[in-house]
Amino acid sequence: MSDAGEIVELLAFRLGEERFCVDVTAVRELRSWGRPTPLPHAPAYLSGVINLRGTILPVLDLATRLGLPPLAGGDRNVIIVAEAAGQSAGLIVDAVSDIHRVERGALEAPPAMASDGQTVCISALSLIGDQMVRVLDLAALLSTTVVDAA
Repeated sequence: MSDAGEIVELLAFRLGEERFCVDVTAVRELRSWGRPTPLPHAPAYLSGVINLRGTILPVLDLATRLGLPPLAGGDRNVIIVAEAAGQSAGLIVDAVSDIHRVERGALEAPPAMASDGQTVCISALSLIGDQMVRVLDLAALLSTTVVDAA
């Protein structure tokens, strides 16, 4: 089966000066900033939890989770509510920028590198305009988070 012509929609966002994307089909909603309730003894990347219409949702500082400097958390931040592999979480990002339509064939696998927290969560790389963006593998990111937090 050929991927030629198949279009994937990617939600682009910033973490500091870095650009990342996620498959838009995994995004449930975008929320304005609301400070999560911290949990004692939680991993550094787990900012806390929020009540999302009666469901307790873990909220991750995505920058910290990916080994980048932590986000300050404030009115300018956005929480991306995403679901993958049966797990849901809020992802704190600096800003959401665009939805990009990319041919699946234009998505390239990342180079085989050491299995650190960032590279195992990258499913693809793509050139959008003149900038390379990383497409996050939310299933890997969220399943690892659940294992790490247990």
